[in-house]
Amino acid sequence: MPIASGGDGGGSIRIPAGFCGLFGLKSTFGRIPKGPHTHQTPHTVTLGCLSRSVRDTARWFDVCNGYDPRDTFSLPRVEGWERQLGSHRQALLGKRAVISVDLGVAVVHPAVATAVAAAAEALVADAGLARVDVDVHFPPVLTEWAMSNLVTLAADLGDRYPGCEQDLTMEIMFGMNVATHHYDLALAASAEQFRVDVNDHMGELLDQVDFIIAATNPDIAFAAEGPVPMKVGERDLVAELGDIVAAGGNSGVLTIPANFAENPATSIPVGTVEGMPVGMQVIGHHHQEQLLLELAAIAERERPWPLTVAGAPV
Repeated sequence: MPIASGGDGGGSIRIPAGFCGLFGLKSTFGRIPKGPHTHQTPHTVTLGCLSRSVRDTARWFDVCNGYDPRDTFSLPRVEGWERQLGSHRQALLGKRAVISVDLGVAVVHPAVATAVAAAAEALVADAGLARVDVDVHFPPVLTEWAMSNLVTLAADLGDRYPGCEQDLTMEIMFGMNVATHHYDLALAASAEQFRVDVNDHMGELLDQVDFIIAATNPDIAFAAEGPVPMKVGERDLVAELGDIVAAGGNSGVLTIPANFAENPATSIPVGTVEGMPVGMQVIGHHHQEQLLLELAAIAERERPWPLTVAGAPV
């Protein structure tokens, strides 16, 4: 399979892309229409794809982007994603980039941090970006993210829940149970305030820079059969609230800010640690996915990544 569509509400395109050595791009909110039957809230989930190459993703955007009247937040169609790939390099010269591997809040494995920092510095040089140092310190991701994102799931399940509870994964079942009994007006208000805080910090950052470069995932990738890497503090959180909430802890803290602020963000393969793939995340301004694609194309050209897993068919 050369390409896969995906939804990203907190990193579900970028996280697997980073762990699997793939290229992943989460679009600006509204770039890819969701209609028909469009959920309007919680304004964190947007669409994009995972692919082996930057050009594959550009072609996917050619096919999929555009306004749909059944999605009131969908954006006007933009043409020429694949055709114009390579033509934006001049526009990148002098653009400001901040390298903040941990976004000021994550606990990143030292080997991952080293790999991402080196790749980020190389990309800044290769693209002719201007590196700037500004304070990056996003608010810590709280349980409100996990709870608020279950609202649309509850709508999809309708009156089938809780009768279908045993058909859900353990994490989703636990999350739905917690949300059903603990999600209230106070928690909804807290989630909205969290969104305001993230938006303010993102806006202040992007007043000073054009790109924010970080790790995609804080940990070393794991085998397909698991287990998912987890910090000691996250184990305590799991004991209290379950895996679905912990997924918004250290594991999603690098990717969730771009969801709340609705910015486009990409994960670019940047080598391996202990034989496992590492992804570098680049967050950009709203509506500027083409520049993210251009940066990724430069990284792909200068430091190509394997297009397949060893031994896998093309």
